[in-house]
Amino acid sequence: MNWLKRFGLDGFMLALVGAVGLAVAWPALGRTGGLVRIEYFTNYGVALVFLLYGLTLSPQKLREGLFNWRLHLVVQLSTFLLFPLLGLLLVTLFGAHLTPALALGFFYLAALPSTVSSSVAMTSIARGNVPGAIFNASLSSLIGVFVTPLWINAYLKANGAPFDLWPVILKVVLLVLLPIVLGQVLRPLLIRWLTQHAALTKRLDRATILAIVLNSFSDSVAEGVWAQHGVSTIALIAAVSVGLFVLVYALMNLLCRRLGFDRGDTIASTFCGSKKSLAAGVPMAKVMFGTHPALGLIIAPIMVYHFLQLVIVSYLARQLGEAEAAR
Repeated sequence: MNWLKRFGLDGFMLALVGAVGLAVAWPALGRTGGLVRIEYFTNYGVALVFLLYGLTLSPQKLREGLFNWRLHLVVQLSTFLLFPLLGLLLVTLFGAHLTPALALGFFYLAALPSTVSSSVAMTSIARGNVPGAIFNASLSSLIGVFVTPLWINAYLKANGAPFDLWPVILKVVLLVLLPIVLGQVLRPLLIRWLTQHAALTKRLDRATILAIVLNSFSDSVAEGVWAQHGVSTIALIAAVSVGLFVLVYALMNLLCRRLGFDRGDTIASTFCGSKKSLAAGVPMAKVMFGTHPALGLIIAPIMVYHFLQLVIVSYLARQLGEAEAAR
């Protein structure tokens, strides 16, 4: 797997591709009500993912980056305002080439919070402001619990699609926010055990995401959603994802220069502000769109974007880190 690690990736990406392939080849296995009744695991697995996030979220690391308010404002506005507005523009420009489910998937991608682990890791490799990256990536995940459903509600209402916001908010609170809070409460008691069994908790988190992906794509394949979508759709998703990333990254760099950010803050801003979280996006999609027959198509953009952002940012991080080391 060394060639994957060169791009900041690991076997999890191959497992995601494998889950999609299995869903296509044998949808009866992972579909709701199918052979293994995987929906029982995925329904409760959402809470497990966010409980683990709450357990691993370090209040001390958050406090270390608390007072750099300009950095925080730029990152959060990029994540929850610039990105969704660009998502709306994207859907408007490419609407004729997108099904409603795929258009929703692109906007859902744009409304998601930033990813935590890879943003921090890449900022560290690039020798940027690591405490600032930790604070903003973590804060983004917490804000996204509320802001992402609000954006989705506004988008669907504007397009005349039914979306009952308050039951969704209640589910988000019960399955996302409450487990995070519980994780923070239990953290002092379990932090030593978590440290000793970090590999196990990581596997549990990733197994849940893989199960949701398998279930979602199996349902979509069984419902015939992918009958009219193939390689061309994946190519379209990839092309739009690259374009969206490059545009946000360029705008963030321009804004950081205008604000006079130093090198460390610029790296933290551009890396955190241009990334989206697969780890939060897939479970939250299960909460918000759980009964949607095209859930697999809705989460396809975040899966493709996640892969591409890791490849691009890994390259940029290495280049920036090597340039700083050579100074």
